[in-house]
Amino acid sequence: MASTPVTRDTINPKVLECEYAVRGEIVILAQKLQEDLKNNPESHPFDEILYCNIGNPQSLGQKPITFFREVLALCDHPALLDKSETHSLFSDDSIKRASQILSQIPGQATGAYSHSQGVKGLRDTIAAGIGARDGFPSDPNDIFLTDGASPAVHMMMQLLIRSEKDGILCPIPQYPLYSASIALHGGTLVPYYLDEATGWGLEISELKKQLETAKSKGICVRALVVINPGNPTGQVLAENNQKQIVEFCKKEGLVLLADEVYQENVYVPDKKFYSFKKVARSMGYGEKDITLVSFQSVSKGYYGECGKRGGYMEITGFSPEVREQIYKLASVNLCSNISGQILASLVMSPPKAGDQCYESYSAEKNAILSSLAKRAQQLEHALNGLEGVSCNRAEGAMYLFPRIELPKKAVEAAKAAKTAPDTFYARRLLNATGIVVVPGSGFGQAAGTLHFRCTILPQEDRIPAIISRLTKFHEAFMKEFRD
Repeated sequence: MASTPVTRDTINPKVLECEYAVRGEIVILAQKLQEDLKNNPESHPFDEILYCNIGNPQSLGQKPITFFREVLALCDHPALLDKSETHSLFSDDSIKRASQILSQIPGQATGAYSHSQGVKGLRDTIAAGIGARDGFPSDPNDIFLTDGASPAVHMMMQLLIRSEKDGILCPIPQYPLYSASIALHGGTLVPYYLDEATGWGLEISELKKQLETAKSKGICVRALVVINPGNPTGQVLAENNQKQIVEFCKKEGLVLLADEVYQENVYVPDKKFYSFKKVARSMGYGEKDITLVSFQSVSKGYYGECGKRGGYMEITGFSPEVREQIYKLASVNLCSNISGQILASLVMSPPKAGDQCYESYSAEKNAILSSLAKRAQQLEHALNGLEGVSCNRAEGAMYLFPRIELPKKAVEAAKAAKTAPDTFYARRLLNATGIVVVPGSGFGQAAGTLHFRCTILPQEDRIPAIISRLTKFHEAFMKEFRD
């Protein structure tokens, strides 16, 4: 029999190099255990798998925002707008917004293709929302609607990376979308390390050092990635720090890639989200001074609409010739899905004070955000109470990234098992409790340190049980491997 035409040795080596830990080894094992439980509920010492590995709120019980879903339902089935009973089932605001959106969509059908950048009327709404947020105008022609933020990141990497001699400055720890997309497009990740001792601080001196090191190796650094609020680290940048970053990018001629998908997720009173565009414009820098790409998504915030795949990038500071090429990249994919486009417009233009459904919308939004803040504090407190574990304050986003000091015997046992120590810990945690976390090595971490990432997303009434399971496991683990 002839050998298969495709083998591991004959596929694109860039695919082999690319890794995505958030859905990696531990998650694959979790899915197998879940299948075991389905076939035999008594097969493991737990009755369910708790996926704390990924920012997927609705999979863990978060309810969607009513206004958003009502508008989507009416847009997807416009015939409902002609039925008298619709007024008793849907709010007048939802009916009005759906009618307005449908009038902007070609053929008034969510099953139709749109302009490659997205429906013009929806981009108008998003641009107005950005302007209201920042106090500086936004041009709808700068908006590219995408299936979540991830395709927008890939598009930018595709645009900027010419060869392995092109580098992208990325934070360590980082969201593995960046390392994966840089690898897939054949570039070089230039790491800059966040300072865990100062609450995952971003030091300009570190950026300068890593830039110079890359240049000395013949790497042309094209862009700087900043994730604010941070993933997996949960810190929120101070405005003054953001100004320093803008100055650095302007001086060094770098594209600033601002991942701002957690902009609604800020949980501490002494921190506030400022978009990098607002910061740059407030410094007097316009289109000709700095090249900036901002990413936003409907998957995070208080909405958590991950499966709807909606998002956008706002591009500023690119020449008309380059913008043509970005449009060409977008047009290869025809357009992003229309439901995601509609949601992106709703996220950037939700009900306002005085609207009929404003109070119910605000109550839903505030309940989700206040609960997330409470869960973050509870998990942070519990983690800091464990032997050998230290966890920085959860200022924002949806994750905690605790540091773990494992006994020497545990490290040796991991080595014998031919696995990284943090992966060894995460695997043992999963097998004992059903809790899925991601080893810190999947995000990058300073040499000699170990971490794991855990979401704050399980519903509030489940947090005590998770803390109990985690504490019991950790105590037993430390006892077993104590030096």
